[in-house]
This record gives sequence, structure tokens and C-alpha cells, in this order.
Amino acid sequence: TAFFRDVLGIPVLHERPGFAMLQLPGSDRDFVEVFAPDNPNAALYSTGPVVGLLVDDIEQARVELDAAGVELIGPIEWLQSMDGYGWFHVRGPDGNVYAIMQDSRPPTG
Repeated sequence: TAFFRDVLGIPVLHERPGFAMLQLPGSDRDFVEVFAPDNPNAALYSTGPVVGLLVDDIEQARVELDAAGVELIGPIEWLQSMDGYGWFHVRGPDGNVYAIMQDSRPPTG
């Protein structure tokens, strides 16, 4: 977190013990998320950085991915401090973990 915040100057949008979400400057929907090794979600990220794919309707996306036989990892989770921001994970055919995300907050700027 210190590298992104202090060296690269990326502002922290949300922080709690073991997790930080930083806002990238290009878009109000682009983030860097940093997980501490002891964060329960960190174990998912053993294949390297996780790409998050933004969808309009996360519940429908989950239904469609499940019907297509994609391995779903965990339930949909909603970030309490950011109403309308949620995610779940899938394992792609390449073995990597991906995040499926919804951000239905009104755009800023």
C-alpha cells in the first residue's frame, strides 16, 4: 500500500486492516487493491495479479458463468462502505483467478 500511496501518489479510497483500495487516475472505476498476506482473500491470489472484469449486473453474470460451467469461487461480496460495489471470483480455463465486479455507484466528475 505504501508503494502505491507514497511513491506512486495513488490516493487511498478505502482502507481497513489487511486491505486497501486505491483510486487510479484514469477513471472512477479503475482501482488497485492490495491484500495483506493474512487477509482471508489473499489465498485466492496465488496465481498472480487478478484482473477484475466490470459487469452491469453481477447477479446475472454469475448465473450465466455458472450455466457455462465456469468454476465459481465464493459468493458475491458487497463492500459495505461503497454501496453498489461488489465482486465474486472465478477460475478461468487457464487456471488463473479472475474477479467479476459490479460498481453501480453514480459516476463522479
